[in-house]
Amino acid sequence: MLNYAVKMEYLPKNPISKIDNFKDTSTLKTEMTYYTAREFAQFISTAKRMIQEREASHGVLSEWDYYVFFNIAFYTGLRKGEINALKWSDLDGAYLSVKRSISQKLKGEDIETPPKNKSSIRTLQIPLPLIKILDEHKRRQAQCFKNFSDDFRICGGERSLRDTTIEKRNKLYAELSGVKKIRIHDYRHSHASILANEKINIQEVARRLGHARIEMTWNAYSHLYPREEERAVEVLNSVI
Repeated sequence: MLNYAVKMEYLPKNPISKIDNFKDTSTLKTEMTYYTAREFAQFISTAKRMIQEREASHGVLSEWDYYVFFNIAFYTGLRKGEINALKWSDLDGAYLSVKRSISQKLKGEDIETPPKNKSSIRTLQIPLPLIKILDEHKRRQAQCFKNFSDDFRICGGERSLRDTTIEKRNKLYAELSGVKKIRIHDYRHSHASILANEKINIQEVARRLGHARIEMTWNAYSHLYPREEERAVEVLNSVI
C-alpha cells in the first residue's frame, strides 16, 4: 500500500522499505479463483446480449468497450493497467505488443508508466476469436469518433475506462449470467489455468503473463499440471 502511495506521488518514499517482510508460515494460501472456459463463455455471452439490447434500444455503443476489456483479459492474461494502456498502434495483425501501463489516481490525470518489469514488455500472439472482436471494435470506434486514430485506447477511445466502472460491469455481468463473480486480477488466473490444464510449457505461461521469474508462475500454477511421477518411472524402467 505504501509503495503504491509512492507511485501515486502521495508519499516521497516508503518509510518501512528497509524492514524485512514477515510471513506467517502457518497460514494456508487462499484458494485461487478463476473462470473455466465454460464459465467465461456464459459470462461473456450474457454481457454481449445485454450490450446488443442496449445498443438496439438506445443506440449506445460505449458499452462494447467493457465487452472488449474482459475478452482481452481472458484471452491474454494482461494486467488491468496494461489493458487500459493499450492503443490500436500496439496491434499488428495477430500480435499484440505490451509496452506501457496506466495507474489511475484519485485526483488528477492518469499516470502512464512502463509495465511492471522488463519481462512485462512482451509481444503476444492472440487467438482468432479475439482478433475478430478487436477488428469489429476498431470499426466501431472509427464510426463513433471523427478524429479516430491508431493512438486511441483500444478500450475507451480518447480516455481509458475507469477502474470503478469496470468493476461494476464485472459484477453486473456475473450476476446476470449466473456465474460466480471473480476479481479483475483473476482473469489472469483464468488465462493461466486454461493453458496449464492443457499442459502448455510453464515457461510460455510465464512469458505470456509477463512474470519476472518463472518461480512465480510455478508457485502459483504448479498444482494445475498433471503428476509426472508415474511417467518418469516408466521412462526409467525402459532404460535397460
